[in-house]
Amino acid sequence: MGHSSFKIRGKDAALVTDPYDSAMVGLSYPKTEADIVTVSHQHKDHSDATQICGSPFVISGPGEYEVKGVLIFGIATFHDSTSGSQRGKNTIFAIEMDGLRLAHLGDLGHKLTAEQLEELNGVDILFVPVGGVYTLNAEEAVAVISQIEPKIVIPMHYRPAGAKSTLAESLDDVSAFLKAIGAENTPLSKLVVSRDKLPEERQIIILERKG
Repeated sequence: MGHSSFKIRGKDAALVTDPYDSAMVGLSYPKTEADIVTVSHQHKDHSDATQICGSPFVISGPGEYEVKGVLIFGIATFHDSTSGSQRGKNTIFAIEMDGLRLAHLGDLGHKLTAEQLEELNGVDILFVPVGGVYTLNAEEAVAVISQIEPKIVIPMHYRPAGAKSTLAESLDDVSAFLKAIGAENTPLSKLVVSRDKLPEERQIIILERKG
């Protein structure tokens, strides 16, 4: 959906992560519906749940939740590397849906502790910020990926093509992350995956923005 927002559709429910204020990000938010919305922190480029049609269940902090058969674990972290003194708190969401375990790191700003890693054990698909400035940069993102060891990595929160905003223009392009991790830019419009079709070796997936 752009920036750090993704629509994850399972058999029984649809979940959207970090819907954004269009003016803040410089991209129009695509019209969509969902049963669940996760909000990693209360900055406008991650927390505009009014963009989502219907009456979604909004989760915006640490804790354990179950909605329509989807298990969601909110893990307390920080938006910076100084225990939140610069940008406050951030929530990582581990999501268990249709036999897969996904993790959306939000605007994580630091490497993970042993306790946080224990809560993220067994992640198959990882959504990781890579654009620097407000969150992890390319090298830091690679380090966090090495901590979690997912099968599929989807970068987010980088400079989007065509965006016109101060925030978007200040971020690094995704090419810096791809160079750091040694992957090519081969975008997909949609990723379809199941437990039995997870890759044996780690894959880096660039998703095109809807619309």
